[in-house]
Amino acid sequence: MLKDTVRTGSYRAAILNNGHLFKGKTVLDVGCGTGILSMFAAKAGASQVVGVDMSNIIDQAQKIIEANGFKDTITLVKGKLEDVELPVQQFDIIISEWMGYFLLYESMLDTVLDARDKYLKPGGLIFPDTATLYLAAIEDQDYKEEKINFWDNVYGFDFSCIKGIALREPLVDTVELKSVVTDPCMIKHIDLLTAKKEDLAFAAPFTLTATRNDYIHAFLAWFDISFECTHKKIKFSTGPHAQYTHWKQTVFYTPSTVTINEGQKLYGMLSCAPNARNNRDLDISIVFKFDGEEETKVDYKMY
Repeated sequence: MLKDTVRTGSYRAAILNNGHLFKGKTVLDVGCGTGILSMFAAKAGASQVVGVDMSNIIDQAQKIIEANGFKDTITLVKGKLEDVELPVQQFDIIISEWMGYFLLYESMLDTVLDARDKYLKPGGLIFPDTATLYLAAIEDQDYKEEKINFWDNVYGFDFSCIKGIALREPLVDTVELKSVVTDPCMIKHIDLLTAKKEDLAFAAPFTLTATRNDYIHAFLAWFDISFECTHKKIKFSTGPHAQYTHWKQTVFYTPSTVTINEGQKLYGMLSCAPNARNNRDLDISIVFKFDGEEETKVDYKMY
């Protein structure tokens, strides 16, 4: 992920170009990984940075921080944020790269919200502070044939019982902009300064308007991230119109092909909730229909 120049470059610009926000401040890095964001914060002038991560990568992060001369500014704490004792009780700024595929799959957003409620000073800042999830429809006949309809005939044998399972597993992949056949629709906006954990389970109506005569084989989701508190707004998108990121986009295939005409509207509802057994997994359902027609519902699982 360090090689994801959009991701890492956006965080670097948001932090280093806003030294006036970091100078002399205390900073908490949630899920610090290799410590790259902690080092950006220290370089921007933070007086003390605390990085927390429960994985063994933090052992390497310690060596990296010492090799770069930040051991007096950055303190690393190994363990779950909810369980550890931190050397600072209140922070001016929280930084975190918490986003997962489809924004919320295997994301650390609930941990960031816990950190905000427990450690962020009144009036404190969060980097980034807003996230927005979008949905559109795409034409994807060739890939759908390869991924879904492949099971109809596997070397002359009928494997179609697996087809339904494959259909319900969203695909994380890059999609070309030319495949998008509708305008996008915003389905979720998260303000990290005010969001609650309950907000991570939601149902959002959507209306998709066709931009040309074509066929719909799947829905496509992506998200945008923004650092609204910066002097000059920094933002990046993971959409098909934007430069590649490791998050790519998320494809939800429909059971059958949908014919759509330019200007025609497709109405629907996307519901998303953390899985009851593992809250980093997602249960997602999409219901869609044209005016006056029966609706179609598909349940998807991101496990």
